[in-house]
This record gives sequence, structure tokens and C-alpha cells, in this order.
Amino acid sequence: MSSIICGSIAFDTIMNFEGRFGEQIMADQLHILNVSFLLPTLRRDFGGCAGNIAYGLKLLGGTPLPMATVGVDGNDYLARLSGLGISTEFVRMVDGAYTAQAMIMTDKDNNQITGFHPGAMEQAHTLKIAARDDIQIGIVAPDGFDAMVQHAQQFKDAAIPFIFDPGQQLPRFDGAQLKQFIEMATWVAVNDYEGKMLCERTGWSFEEISRRVRGLVVTLGSQGSEVWEDGIKVHVPVVEAAQVVDPTGCGDSFRAALLYGLEKGWPLARCAALGSHLGALKIAQRGPQNYQLSKEVQGLL
Repeated sequence: MSSIICGSIAFDTIMNFEGRFGEQIMADQLHILNVSFLLPTLRRDFGGCAGNIAYGLKLLGGTPLPMATVGVDGNDYLARLSGLGISTEFVRMVDGAYTAQAMIMTDKDNNQITGFHPGAMEQAHTLKIAARDDIQIGIVAPDGFDAMVQHAQQFKDAAIPFIFDPGQQLPRFDGAQLKQFIEMATWVAVNDYEGKMLCERTGWSFEEISRRVRGLVVTLGSQGSEVWEDGIKVHVPVVEAAQVVDPTGCGDSFRAALLYGLEKGWPLARCAALGSHLGALKIAQRGPQNYQLSKEVQGLL
């Protein structure tokens, strides 16, 4: 069976700052902020939430169907997806636009500052979801504003269960809109920062949100994750990485594991545990799509 992955396809330009952002930014001078970071390393990678999640799901043995838009510079990305055996039937090229671009700076504590140009991503709402016998599950990951709204509704209308993963697009939605997403979704996945904002804007606690969906997953970075179901919280421990190199794409690898496990009918905590293992593999490699499965992870499938 297949999983529709709605989200961005982007090129990531990843740069490393050898210091700490907090040591360069004066809290009492934020109103006149003017800083520059020396970035001795730079690399360009294939990225974007849809691309990253599709990569991870394919590694696990799933059948990802990314639904996204690329720009006139997207031929290399389309060739990469095809080379990985990932279908591009729901990927559309938009004339007159560039593929989305993320400029990511990471400091020595793995804090990140990102600048994002959406480009062709803002036309993702032109792609439509419809029920199909081979499509079992989906995800609404960070994407164009209209695309996230419309794709969530289309998943619901097609009776396809889906994960709502607002990610960095969460601030674009007000409380009423976020409540509507939650009411339509089957599961919700956020990190701890996004989770606090989600609760603040909706006025709902994690416990309340979990009673409106089948499950809520809150990732906690080095502290693992929390799985909430029907108001009850279960902590899933972190998996220690062999080395910490680059956190870019860790959340997407985690969500790939969620999709894989949910499609298999696993308990949500088991899905999150697999996500911790995949995140540990990803963080040990540079770039969001350069890790491979270990024998340990293969044994969990």
C-alpha cells in the first residue's frame, strides 16, 4: 500500500557555525539586531519535508507518493527520486519559479537559524488528493498555506487517515484554523516548541488534543518523545546516536517511521520508537537524505 506525502520539496544549503548563536546575539539589542556569522563549511543537499519523509519511508520498505511542486531547476531532484524508486506521479514542475530553497545555519549546540524561499511550493495547492485503492495513509507536512488547508480537507473527504504535521508553518495559522486541522486529522505530530505554540493558539492542552485524534506525538530532541493517546501520556526514550553531526531532517526521518508503522497497524509508541532509531541514524550523517538503515533497525521491521 502507498502513503501520500504532502509537503515541500526543496534544496537545502546547510552551513555550520563553529560558535554559539546565543554568544553572538545580545538579548537587550534585538531591536537593532545586526549580526554576521562566519560559516566555514557549506553543502547543498536534496531536502524539503516531502522529499525527506519519502526518502526515509522508502528505506524502510514503504511506498511513498510525494505530492509537491518543484521549479524550473527541479530536474535533478526529479531524477534523484526516480533513481531511488520513488514515484513522481504527484510531483509537478511550475514554470517561472524556482524550487523551494532553505538556507540553514547550525551552531555547535545544534541550534538552527533557517531562511526559507518557498518558490514553487506556493503552487502546491493545485495538486489534488482523491481516494484510490492503493492509498492507505497520508501526511500533511509543511507546505504552501493553501495546500495544507486544501489537502487536509481532501484527505478527510477521501476518508484517508492522515498525520497533521504543521512544523515551521504552524505560526501562519491562527487558533481556529489549527483547531480545524486537528478535528480533521487522525494523528498530530509536533516537536516540543511547536507543541507549546499549538496549545497556546488553540487553548487546548496535549491531553485535550489527544482526545480529539487517535494520537498525538511530541518529539523532545535528546529527551526522546511523548506519545499521547486518549489523554494518557507515554514517554518513548531517545536512541543514542553514534555521533551528532547534523540535525537537519531528523524530524522528517521520525515522521517516515510514523507513517511506516501506522500503515502496518503498529501501536503508536512502537512507531515512535522506530522514529527514535531512524533519527539517531540521520543525525549521525550530514544532510537529510544521506543515511542508511542499520542492521539493528532492519531487525525492528
